[in-house]
Amino acid sequence: MIGGMSAKKCKFVGCNHHSTKSTMIDLTTFRRRKTHEVRIGETIIGGNRPIAVQSMTNTPTADVQLSVEQVKRIASAGAPIVRLTAQGRKEGEALAPIVERLRSDGCRAAIVADIHFTPEIAMMAAEAVDKVRINPGNFRTSNGELERLIEICRRRGVALRIGVNHGSLAKRIFDEYGDTPEGMVASAMEFLRICRDNDFRDVVVSMKSSNTRVMVHAYRLLVEAMEQEQMSYPLHLGVTEAGDGVEGRIKSAVGIGALLADGYGDTLRVSLTEDPEREVPVGELLANYFTCREGSFEVLHPERYSPTAYQPRTSAKPIIHSEITDEYEVVEAHSCNPTAEWRASILNRDDSRPIVLRRRYDDVDAERVAIYAAADMGQLLIDGLADGVWIDAPHLDEAVVMDMELMLLQASRLRFSRTEYIACPSCGRTLYDIQSTLAAIKARTSHLKDLKIGVMGCIVNGPGEMADADYGYVGSSPEHITLYRGRDVVERNIHQSEALDRLIAIIKADGRWIDPMQ
Repeated sequence: MIGGMSAKKCKFVGCNHHSTKSTMIDLTTFRRRKTHEVRIGETIIGGNRPIAVQSMTNTPTADVQLSVEQVKRIASAGAPIVRLTAQGRKEGEALAPIVERLRSDGCRAAIVADIHFTPEIAMMAAEAVDKVRINPGNFRTSNGELERLIEICRRRGVALRIGVNHGSLAKRIFDEYGDTPEGMVASAMEFLRICRDNDFRDVVVSMKSSNTRVMVHAYRLLVEAMEQEQMSYPLHLGVTEAGDGVEGRIKSAVGIGALLADGYGDTLRVSLTEDPEREVPVGELLANYFTCREGSFEVLHPERYSPTAYQPRTSAKPIIHSEITDEYEVVEAHSCNPTAEWRASILNRDDSRPIVLRRRYDDVDAERVAIYAAADMGQLLIDGLADGVWIDAPHLDEAVVMDMELMLLQASRLRFSRTEYIACPSCGRTLYDIQSTLAAIKARTSHLKDLKIGVMGCIVNGPGEMADADYGYVGSSPEHITLYRGRDVVERNIHQSEALDRLIAIIKADGRWIDPMQ
């Protein structure tokens, strides 16, 4: 099982995920993966450049003035790269005046167009912006479309992102691999080979999922495949549909932090269901946290480490610090590279006692502690090396810390203690006010246990990206919602004023509702 799904046999050349020894990750010390530089407008990523943080607008792209104003706010928050959706012709036509207005106003942020369904709009966008993001699941390779896009990008100096989404693989890929990390890698490698064959190097690649385990394994598999074909394309990191608040920050930090600890990542986005400007400082916090990872740790048994498949070291119950018994051993990290320190300690021991990770955080800011702890501990939990967490934060309320620990276990896919919300961050495609709607759904359903609810702004990512969800609330037209049970539509095109009550009625009919405690 990979990420909770059955994995089909991996058929693509370059995958050795069945081996137990990592050849791509240095287990003894921190080092960034070597990538080549790619220019995105005035920003250069890759090589030895700092990790660039980016965000995405949620204004209607066709509204030039609103989009220009929001790009400026995001850039002022510290993001050198800003993405806008261009799902149709009117949005594609708005890109050139948006860029022109920004430049005339002195805003130098690199502008990225996000394309999902229409190659024609990708060609149009490439004539206006600094980078074009395409989803291989919605872009054909059999008719020369990608080659034509590459030529436009080459002529104008425009970068290209091959952005694979776990929930929107092409049917032929899905039929062969299922919705697995291996399928994501096969999809990316097909497009990367075309870029290589056309001698086009200004390419960035991403492997996003709302499931942190799937996301981390997919990126690692991709690096293995690229290394075997001597590819050095930079990576864009992100966990899709992370949600909001502390929970969304922890989920993002678990996935992104696990890869940053590997030395992977040249640019990143923290996708929160909040105003896009609020994503930027969280991304900067993560990027800056990994600028110092000193220390070397001897690993005696690297063969015990499996970085691309979840192989739990024990069958112990995942716990928080208040639940520790004599069965568990607490391993405390003291260095500024705690992930590698813990990993070496665990791989070197010959006993099989379950491990609780402990680290002291003296910060008085609860959000920072949550992000740091998730970034430090998440990788060990995703990799199956640890069984519990102890966030030693003496300046924070004990109940707040325990809640963080439970969120961390849930974000790492180990223990589900609350309703999980797979909520998209919203963009110019969103068909309703997703922030207030998510708050309303949480207010009515957050007391439920072991339930996943997808809250998606539109159908572009909706049904696919919430594939892990038990129920889905997806925008289908302005102020109208389609409700899902798993992947199946239950009720279609309901007005938003009725949708939440109808969702709860479905949960009750399925026998999965409990009344909140009075």
